Amino acid sequence: MTARPATARQEPGPGNPPGEDPPAADPPPSRRGRHRRRRRRIAAGAVFLAATGGAAAAGLGLGGTGDPAGAADGELPPATAEVTRDTLVDTRSADAELGHGPATGAAARTGGTLTRLPRAGARVARGEALYALDDEPVTLLYGDLPAYRALAPGTEGTDVAQLEHNLSALGYTGFTVDDTYSDATAAAVRDWQDDLGAESTGRVEPEQVVFAPGPVVVASVDAQRGDLVAPGADVLTYTGTAVAVTAELDVADRRLARRGAEVGVELPDGRTVRGTVGEVSVRTRPAEGEEEAQTVVEVVVRLKGAEARKAASAYDEAGVHVDFTAGRREDVLTVPVAALLALAEGGFGVEVVADGTTRYVPVETGLFAGGRVEVSGPGLTAGTKVGVPR
Repeated sequence: MTARPATARQEPGPGNPPGEDPPAADPPPSRRGRHRRRRRRIAAGAVFLAATGGAAAAGLGLGGTGDPAGAADGELPPATAEVTRDTLVDTRSADAELGHGPATGAAARTGGTLTRLPRAGARVARGEALYALDDEPVTLLYGDLPAYRALAPGTEGTDVAQLEHNLSALGYTGFTVDDTYSDATAAAVRDWQDDLGAESTGRVEPEQVVFAPGPVVVASVDAQRGDLVAPGADVLTYTGTAVAVTAELDVADRRLARRGAEVGVELPDGRTVRGTVGEVSVRTRPAEGEEEAQTVVEVVVRLKGAEARKAASAYDEAGVHVDFTAGRREDVLTVPVAALLALAEGGFGVEVVADGTTRYVPVETGLFAGGRVEVSGPGLTAGTKVGVPR
C-alpha cells in the first residue's frame, strides 16, 4: 500500500444521503490546490504540537502500515526546503522579579507591646535584634531548626548545639560546643543576655530568638511601633541577602523547573546572565478583584558567579525574564514544521523532491523548536529537499 496524504471526504448532508456516493459535480480541484490545503491543515496541527512541548511531540510515531516511500501525485510542490542537521533547543520564557527570593514571616511568639521595629530594607545579622517586644529584643541567630522549646541546664539536643554554635561565633567562651546545655552554657547565655540589654536568666525562651539560615533583609513590616500584639500576630517578613530571581509557572509547566537546571536571566538592560533553579514550590495565589485564586509553581533562581550577581544588584525588585530549557537535541535531522504532511495510514510524512519528481516519505517526529522539527525516515539525509508551502 502506498503512503499518501489524507484527503478530505464529503460528509452526508442534504442531497447526499448516508450510504450513497456523492453526485457528480464540479471537477476536483487541482493537485496544487490540494497541496496548499493539506499543508495548511498540517501546519496548524504542528503548531499545536509545538505548543504542547517537545516531550509530547517526541512520542509521536507512524500509525500506518504503508510502504516507506510512496509515489506522490506527480506535480511539484510550490516551494522546497532542505533537510538540515542541527541542534534544536526548545525554550520557554517566564516573567520574573529580581530580589532576594520568597519572604519568610516572623510572628510574635508571645503577647506584648512592640517597642522597636526595623525599617523595610534593613539588613540584620547574627546577634542583632529583629524587633523588640516589651523592650526585650527578639534576636536573630543562624540555623535551620526553628526555636520550639525553652533551653536551660540539663537540656540536650540538636537545638542546643545550634545555640552553642551561635554563642561561639559571637565570641562567648567557657563552654563546650556540643548537644548538652551545661552550667557553663548558662553562664555564657547570661553574659550574652546582659550584652543585649535583656534580662539575664541563663535560659533561652523560644520567643527570644529567631533562627534563619544566614543574614536577612527585612522585606516588609506588618505592624507599627506601640501596637499591642497577640501571640501569632504577624510582625514582619524577611528574605535572605543573596540576589535571587523569583518566577511563577503554570502547574502544567512544572517539568521546566528541575532543581539544579541552568537557565538564562535577561536583565532590564538586555544582558543575559546565567542562573540555576534552586527552590521549587507549589503555592496558591490569592484571588484579587475579579481574578480567581490560582495554583502556581514558584521557582527561585540563584544567579551564578559574582559577576552575574553584581550585574543584577543594580536592578533590585525589577522585572526580568527567565528562559527555561524544555528540551535539547544535538546533531539531529530537521525540517520546517510546515513540511509535515498527515498520511492516510496515520502519522506524518514529508514530500521529498528529487530529479523533477516527488515521493512521500513517512517520518518519526521528535523535538519541535524554533519553527523546525526533528525527523527521521528512510533515505532522509542532510541536503534532501522537501516540499513546503510558498
